[in-house]
Amino acid sequence: MISSLQNEQVKHVVSLHTNKGRNQCGQFLIEGKRFLQEALLRDAKIIKIYYCSDNQTFVKDTESDEFKPNLSVPNLVNQAFKQQIPLEEVTEAVMHKMSTTKEPQRILAIAEQDEYGWTDIDLAKKEFILIIDGIQDPGNMGTILRTALAADIKNIILTKGTVDIYNTKVLRSSMGAIFSIKILMDKTPEEITNFCKANNFILTVSTMEGASIYQEKISEHIPLALVLGNEAFGPAEIFLREADKKLSIPMFNTVESLNVAIAAGIFLFEIRRQLGFL
Repeated sequence: MISSLQNEQVKHVVSLHTNKGRNQCGQFLIEGKRFLQEALLRDAKIIKIYYCSDNQTFVKDTESDEFKPNLSVPNLVNQAFKQQIPLEEVTEAVMHKMSTTKEPQRILAIAEQDEYGWTDIDLAKKEFILIIDGIQDPGNMGTILRTALAADIKNIILTKGTVDIYNTKVLRSSMGAIFSIKILMDKTPEEITNFCKANNFILTVSTMEGASIYQEKISEHIPLALVLGNEAFGPAEIFLREADKKLSIPMFNTVESLNVAIAAGIFLFEIRRQLGFL
């Protein structure tokens, strides 16, 4: 059991609270029972799990002799043990030190960040990629990732300067979506437009001046690369200049814009509807 706040493992976990610390080692923090359960179910690259004992007991399925997947610490620990993930018990004081929240849920983990490149995009099945350009709000980013997963988006590309997807607020609001989507990070708009042109993606930009998404036949624009821009300034100029198509969401009552996460949901599911996936 780890009881010292000066333990090197404790210091390492605390370092993952910052973008700099995460980037230095290519790891990130998984906090909370539900998020950890998602990570276990989706075979995330978990390095180690730290937990505090509690008085709850395992919930056993008498028919299958398996433990039911619930959110108690003992059951999560049991599942991690079965997956041969290293475990370490810690004191409550240490757990509070390791956590970024005021009320830790008595269990957290460190995991490896995924690293994807251009070659990880399956061009043989190319259909639809989402490009996120400069979005800053962690809540918006997390919601977009979760929405993208629900819309069955396989690939997302982030431009340089976009909020860190391993930010704890992004992770909490994404609810584990990062484990199921290939996310390319820190790409320049020039790199992205070159990739789209070279691989015959229809570069499509979300902008208020675009044609209505409801009047477009998306099937005529496949494979499609959809760009969502910064909350305040919109997409980078090169995306607007190089766009093959510009799309908008029609609105009533002089409303000029929507929250980018809400707009993402409208675009993604209207595209999916037109493609016949719903």
